[in-house]
Amino acid sequence: MSAPLATRLRDSLREAVLELRRQYFVRVWKMDIGEGTAISTSAKLDKTNPQGIHIGKYSVVTFGAAILTHDYVNKLNRDVRIGDNCFIGAHSIILPGVTIGDGCIVAAAAVVARDVPPGSLVAGNPARVVEHNIKTTHYGVRLPPLPS
Repeated sequence: MSAPLATRLRDSLREAVLELRRQYFVRVWKMDIGEGTAISTSAKLDKTNPQGIHIGKYSVVTFGAAILTHDYVNKLNRDVRIGDNCFIGAHSIILPGVTIGDGCIVAAAAVVARDVPPGSLVAGNPARVVEHNIKTTHYGVRLPPLPS
């Protein structure tokens, strides 16, 4: 059974808008944002040092998240790197100089001040690894653990 026409139209329009937004960041601001990455319209990407934002393929930056690449007080510009298949939760903050590995999940409202190893779930302020060796697919969707 297929989805109603209105749902299919809405989904197609959403995908087109997300791709246009990604192209805008890549072409106008010269950010490095991978294919298939979805960035919410309310996410804040630092435009003081836009070339310092590097996001891998098929990752998601959800609403209210902030990715910072500059520290005005200390007069520093540091690159932020987010891997492939990551999920950046609502209202989380990624501070300058942080690297988030492939397949990571950043919980809502987390403040990421240190590097996150691949396959980790981090939460809190400051963000700490809650779980490791997790597996994700496109857009940071978590796969259930294998039975032992």
